[in-house]
Amino acid sequence: MTTLANDKDLVYPTNPNAKEPEVWDERITKSNPLFGRTPATHQREFASSMAATRFNINEYLEEERAKDLLRFSTAGSVDDGKSTLIGRLLYDTRSVYDDQLRSIEGKGTTAPGVLDLALLTDGLRAEREQGITIDVAYRYFSTSKRKFIIADTPGHEQYTRNMATGASTADVAVVLVDARKGVLVQSRRHAFITVLLGVRHIVVAVNKMDLVEYSEKVFRDIEAEFRSFLMGLDVDGHESTKLYFIPVSALAGDNVVHSSEATAWYTGPTLLTLLETIPSSVARVDAPFRLAVQRVTRPNLDFRGFAGQISAGEVRPGDRVTALPSGQTSRVERIVTFDGDLDMAGAPLSVTLTLVDEIDISRGDLLVAVNAPAVVTKVFTASLVWMDSTPLEVGRRYLLKHTSRTVQASVTRLVHTVDLAEFTKSQGRAGLAMNGIGIVEVEVLLPIAADPYAENRSTGSFVLIDTATNATVAAGMIRETRVDRQRSARAAITNVDRAARFGHEGALIWLRGPVSFAEALERALFDGGANVTLLHSGDPAALVAAGLLVLQFSVAEDLSIELDGEVEVLNGGASEALAFMRDRGILQGHWGETSR
Repeated sequence: MTTLANDKDLVYPTNPNAKEPEVWDERITKSNPLFGRTPATHQREFASSMAATRFNINEYLEEERAKDLLRFSTAGSVDDGKSTLIGRLLYDTRSVYDDQLRSIEGKGTTAPGVLDLALLTDGLRAEREQGITIDVAYRYFSTSKRKFIIADTPGHEQYTRNMATGASTADVAVVLVDARKGVLVQSRRHAFITVLLGVRHIVVAVNKMDLVEYSEKVFRDIEAEFRSFLMGLDVDGHESTKLYFIPVSALAGDNVVHSSEATAWYTGPTLLTLLETIPSSVARVDAPFRLAVQRVTRPNLDFRGFAGQISAGEVRPGDRVTALPSGQTSRVERIVTFDGDLDMAGAPLSVTLTLVDEIDISRGDLLVAVNAPAVVTKVFTASLVWMDSTPLEVGRRYLLKHTSRTVQASVTRLVHTVDLAEFTKSQGRAGLAMNGIGIVEVEVLLPIAADPYAENRSTGSFVLIDTATNATVAAGMIRETRVDRQRSARAAITNVDRAARFGHEGALIWLRGPVSFAEALERALFDGGANVTLLHSGDPAALVAAGLLVLQFSVAEDLSIELDGEVEVLNGGASEALAFMRDRGILQGHWGETSR
């Protein structure tokens, strides 16, 4: 029996022949004297330590706020050691409280005197009884360099839906592979789903290396097989996925937090070092503005705001925005938050926007930048992960939830399914079984405004809901959007349709300078496909309303351009005028490159 100094009431068993982790390791207590003390001792020493170092809580909180956050999930087949790996990370980074360690002593499936670290994340009674992971367990820890949120996901095939839930918000996926078994079908399924969900950093941790005598050949064979599998996937954006391979032993702690002498042939970073240095997915502030309206707030007669989370881009008061699918356009008047109005807001901030004009907007509408609107469509192609025991029925009516909008929809065609065992495509099947992955064509009853998932994870994703049971039966990622031609032939032409056709919205542009300057700008716009006219006389209002670019000019020596009362003096002629129009959101689409 081993007794801690200054703590004779607490006694813990030790097994000198067992691999780490022992219950208490002298190296840990020496480097952290507070580790393992009773609450009373802890409080006394912590208080004296604070007095000695003059601990400043505000400085500490500011330091924590300055750290960036990385979300990562685990994936892999059954018993590959996902929960044990997470437990080892928490244990070796000293992110586990004493009472948590005491609660798992003598439990689990490991050898006597060795903690079953998987129990730190497997908290459900059924999980501990069966020694498996069922639900997604979220744990938080931090190091001196970064904060982390871990999603420990299950490996069993029947819980694939839980794995997809955990990976849907991850920046990095840690896919575990048992060194004894190699890349299994479930390992492929989880890796495939991870790439489908847009995770672009995948760490392949080849676990249980101690059971194959830390063989480099075993590790290299698994690395080659996994690379070959992933590079052959038919997934948008998969070519940008970055792979990292690490040989580890979660039970013994090799290459998890500390490097291991047993793998002298491996010269790469440990898992923790890699997680501390992988770039986190930054909010897409440089992407086109998107805000799905979740609620229309009207506390009194003088206020009408549209609340939601910015999923991409930035917005400022005065910016022109379009409400989709209606196509109505206005300007942002205020950006309202609980702490007061903002001069600028970007993803992923939740805000309330007020607009200059009173236009009809309700929950489910999408506010977008006028110069880069989403596609309004009723028909699109998507990758689908089926999560229900009842197979997919082509032609059956489901509910489709996209951002904050819910509409009726049906799968009109199953293009093909993916056989992950043989890594082949099966054409023309009538259904998609549970945990199956396929490419489908979807038609919705009412139009939605969407982006491809590779461009925007929020506006490019959806779930299907069974109308009878209200169960979520599938998760979908939009691959390609297209306009329903039949609907287009019947529907009235809107300003959004015109903007999509010509690449600009209607505007009155005042020019000053010689006639040659006005004619040169008209020619440049016309050659680029713009619907433009140089108006010498008459009322331009009707032409602007019809979506034309109307140029009016007065002869002057100096060059200038005016839009909505804003005057810009020009030095570069027509090219600079094009840049001015692009920056103000008049020119859209291909004009972004033409005008530079």
